[in-house]
Amino acid sequence: ERERERERERERKKEKKERKKGKKERKKERKKERKKERKKERKKERKKERKKEK
Repeated sequence: ERERERERERERKKEKKERKKGKKERKKERKKERKKERKKERKKERKKERKKEK
């Protein structure tokens, strides 16, 4: 009986760790996406500036 309890605890801890890991990964992905968006915006701005100069 006690053995089963211990096993369950171990499983729960593993799941918690995995969930935390997932959260971190998602945060990283979001950061990457934002960076890409910013790059696109900058490109657009540069294009506008060039048109103004001409």
